[in-house]
Amino acid sequence: MSTNPEVSVVMSVYNGASNLTVTMDSILSQEQVELEFVVLNDGSTDKTGEILDDYARRDGRVRVIHQRNTGLTRALIRGCAAATGEFIARQDAGDVSLPGRLARQLDVFRKNSNVVMTSCGTRFVGPGNEVLYEARQVGSELHCGLQRVHAGRVIGPSSHTSVMFRRKSYEKVGGYRAEFDVAQDLDLWMRLVEVGECWATPDVLCEFHLNKNSISAVRRHEQMRTTKII
Repeated sequence: MSTNPEVSVVMSVYNGASNLTVTMDSILSQEQVELEFVVLNDGSTDKTGEILDDYARRDGRVRVIHQRNTGLTRALIRGCAAATGEFIARQDAGDVSLPGRLARQLDVFRKNSNVVMTSCGTRFVGPGNEVLYEARQVGSELHCGLQRVHAGRVIGPSSHTSVMFRRKSYEKVGGYRAEFDVAQDLDLWMRLVEVGECWATPDVLCEFHLNKNSISAVRRHEQMRTTKII
């Protein structure tokens, strides 16, 4: 286990055994970064818990928290509370962090003391592993997009997995809020933009794997309604 991690990667997973290995390996193979991987097993009923425990036995950087199912937002709140790194990077189960992601994002913070959150580009991949499209922003485009107050004009990070933020800034704005079952990420981003700079790098450093059971797919209408509230 890293005794002084720079980055705490936080992930929640529920019944994600089928594609969990590729996600875990994509984080644990990141180079030039001292990291811990805080993983919430959110009440899974498949082999997720067994897989995570095996990783924890083999790699001391993995910290597994088993809990009853609470949903993504509450799991992330607990995971971020357990984080010890100066920076928190998000990772969604089933998604992939490409080589160099964490080191590249850390570099943004080292060169810019006023930056509180950074994001990278995301490649969106379909159920058959086909590349669908890529989303990316450059520099202050992220900050400007989050300052818009009309729901139809707000532009946030390319994906939830694409972000890294300062832990102190996260705590300063109150972190994820349990009241938001969906759009909990946008709620956080729009509070972070009020306390510092949000900066995007155009490099595509993560892959978002689309599936029919994702929150974006099955709760899209609720997401849009919540966005208006935010």
